[in-house]
Amino acid sequence: MIPVAPKPEPASFDGRVRSLGQAFLAAVPRPNAKQFKKKPFWKKAMPDLKVAYGNVCAYSSCWMPGSCSVDHYYPKSARPDLAYEWSNFRLAHDKMNANKADSTDVLDPFTIQVGWFVLDVATLYIRPEAALQTKLKAGVQKSIDVLRLNDEQWVQMRFDLFRSYIDGECTLAYLQRYYPFIAVEIQRQGVQPRT
Repeated sequence: MIPVAPKPEPASFDGRVRSLGQAFLAAVPRPNAKQFKKKPFWKKAMPDLKVAYGNVCAYSSCWMPGSCSVDHYYPKSARPDLAYEWSNFRLAHDKMNANKADSTDVLDPFTIQVGWFVLDVATLYIRPEAALQTKLKAGVQKSIDVLRLNDEQWVQMRFDLFRSYIDGECTLAYLQRYYPFIAVEIQRQGVQPRT
């Protein structure tokens, strides 16, 4: 994960999402999952989220033009008042959203700092920065574990991209646009393509 700068709320958001959600919450202040499922107005924000965040998942820092969803950083079950708020939405790969579920242990991409999550170039596993304070390091590790950032499919993807860069098949500019975490780590660690 790398820091994600929050993007401004679109002008149409209030009319398309918030006002409908607030009307629903006025009638049903503590909806259960089944009730929320019938009023998924947040889905109307998906096109704007994709444009605002360039189709890059807030948690995996990977481009995903298709398999994406609206994650509620503060789960609807815990904070129904934020269920229809742009500031609570994170663009997430479907698997990241499913892994996170209702967890409140994942660090917020809007508030993390550069260098908290690092890439071990020997294994291509994501790890907490060794110099972090104990509590923060535990938070980073918990985020990695909950999101399953080191599952085989993600490690393999990082390996393929890393190898493509080393072999000169893709550029740093490409990685910066579509896989920014990998690009940040390549630059931070001074990794160069073969010549």
